[in-house]
Amino acid sequence: MVLFYQIALQDINDGLSIPDCVHEIIEGELKTLIEPYFQLIILSLGFFVIAISANQIARTFQKIRLPLITGLIFTGILAGPYVLQLIPAEAGHELSYISEMALAFIAFAAGSELYLRELRSRFKSIKWNTFGQLIVTFVLGTIGVYFFADSIPYLEGRPVPVIWSLSAITAAVFVARSPASAIAVINELKAKGPFTQTVMGVTVVKDFLVIVLFSICISVSQSLIHGTSFDMVSLALLLGELALSFGVGFYLYGGMLKIALSLKIIRWAKALLVLLIGYSAYLLSHHLRTISEEYVHHEVFLEPLLMCILASFHVTNFSKYRPEFLKILQDSGLPVYIAFFTLTGATLNISVMGHVIGVALILFFIRLVTMIIGSYVGGYLAKDPPKHLHYGWMPYITQAGVALGLATVVANEFPEWGSQFSAIIIAVIILNQFLGPPLFKWAIYQIGEDRVRAPGQEFDGIRDAIIVGFEPTSVALARQLKEKGWDVQLATCKGVGSFEEPPDIKIRYIEGFTKAEFDKMNADKTEAFVLMLSDEENLEVAELAYHTYGTRDVIVRLNHRYNSQKFLNFEAKIIDPATAMVSLLDHFVRSPQATSLLLGMEKGQDSRDIELLNADLHGIPLRDLRLPADVIILSIMRGGQTIISHGYTRLRLRDIVTVVGSNESLDQVQFKFDK
Repeated sequence: MVLFYQIALQDINDGLSIPDCVHEIIEGELKTLIEPYFQLIILSLGFFVIAISANQIARTFQKIRLPLITGLIFTGILAGPYVLQLIPAEAGHELSYISEMALAFIAFAAGSELYLRELRSRFKSIKWNTFGQLIVTFVLGTIGVYFFADSIPYLEGRPVPVIWSLSAITAAVFVARSPASAIAVINELKAKGPFTQTVMGVTVVKDFLVIVLFSICISVSQSLIHGTSFDMVSLALLLGELALSFGVGFYLYGGMLKIALSLKIIRWAKALLVLLIGYSAYLLSHHLRTISEEYVHHEVFLEPLLMCILASFHVTNFSKYRPEFLKILQDSGLPVYIAFFTLTGATLNISVMGHVIGVALILFFIRLVTMIIGSYVGGYLAKDPPKHLHYGWMPYITQAGVALGLATVVANEFPEWGSQFSAIIIAVIILNQFLGPPLFKWAIYQIGEDRVRAPGQEFDGIRDAIIVGFEPTSVALARQLKEKGWDVQLATCKGVGSFEEPPDIKIRYIEGFTKAEFDKMNADKTEAFVLMLSDEENLEVAELAYHTYGTRDVIVRLNHRYNSQKFLNFEAKIIDPATAMVSLLDHFVRSPQATSLLLGMEKGQDSRDIELLNADLHGIPLRDLRLPADVIILSIMRGGQTIISHGYTRLRLRDIVTVVGSNESLDQVQFKFDK
């Protein structure tokens, strides 16, 4: 064909005409070459439109406290070839580049969680929980599958050694977890703490080890089924492939990531480069298998997930690029998860559920029971707290990419019965995927390591504040807020009669920092908490205000600077007495007029944060507002982000507008912005 094109081009250069039939042949060949790429582009664009829609639909699942990924998978199933048929059946193969790119990214994210300095205190828990989840679950799972062999189609009627080996393969797939699901739930809840650290450590280490375990099991099964012996040569080749995966991942791909992160380019370009580096691990693995089979008659298999995890581990622990790498992973995570889980849902063959649901339920319960036992064994050996012990099995239920990949490997390696195995495992994965994320989310809530603000209450027309801690400063603050029209309550754990009560301040005597005590003060209608106790007590109240009431503003007087990050996790505003005076003096020196104005020290002038509650002003540009002439709008807070405003900035309901002006004019603006 190349020679034909060369002759045709030479004829054109010689000024000779080409017959119509030749034109048709060239046109047909070009169409054959171009059409697959054109179809791939069309399919990709259609999928991305569905993924954007899936993100919006999945948000409704969060409103009923279900994970985002559950909504994404559900939407993917709905749009897939077995329901609405918006995504064709061949999408799984044609769009495999999306799955592989996403899996590589997820492996990077999983590897970045293995930061040795932070996990040092959790090594014991990670070690024993990994033992429980890997060894105990695998051994009990193998025994359980063997016991029910007569009810499982791909095991029925086989020789006993083969049944044991295939039971071991099934149990190895049982152990596989979904780092993607774990990371997605953790990111959604902003979860942080010992329980979350242990879960991520066990998940990553376990999925690393399960690949090794699965490789050994499938090699033994191949030998038994094909009648060959699993000798030392086979073991040496397997260990050699794993060692090669280690070396390539840690050194080659770790080095590639460091080079990419060192480039002086914009961040989105670096993020794209990181995705492409991860995808290249899959391309390398595919091409190496083909080339090695052709030239040495043995498929050399490098595990892409393993390589990506090790590359990320290298960058996280042995390079100066960790902060930027984590920032890229954090900023790029949501679109990657949306694409991956929507495609996962669309490619799940739910049509098999009706045929294999009985067997799938048997395997599902075997896996669930063995994982619960393994979790209790590991937690007991690690001497984890009782609460961790009881909820420790819930984070490991979900399965997705790794388990699907292992099922696909079995289907390809054993075509005569692999399709049965794959269908049953997919049915089990579907059950796990719907049950797992809600259980993990519930476990984080029960442990108390979620960092998601509760939904705030509607403004009731009264500015409320609760000041926690009785002292002269808190009394002075309460009086000043009352002068500004706030309804202030001062809460203290001191006993009645232990101090002289100020007659103009509402004092609340509480026995502890519990929801019941703050409910008596109508804390759900409070716009601000001011915390003036020890850091430990302040942190307890800040967490309650954040999780339970969704309080808009929590202001904390810090006692020790090393505790600042704990309060920032709850989006608190921190005042550090050690630096506040220096900062205030600095502002007075550099900008005395503005500082005096903002602090309300100018006669008749003040600054105020006003929330827009008047629906009639929604969407109006600032330049079209009829405000008093002496009022200046400094900034707008929208969705937690500060907007430097200009005349064409449009107001939105629930905007917090910072304004400066005379007290009389500010009262007018307040009245205009209220309902």
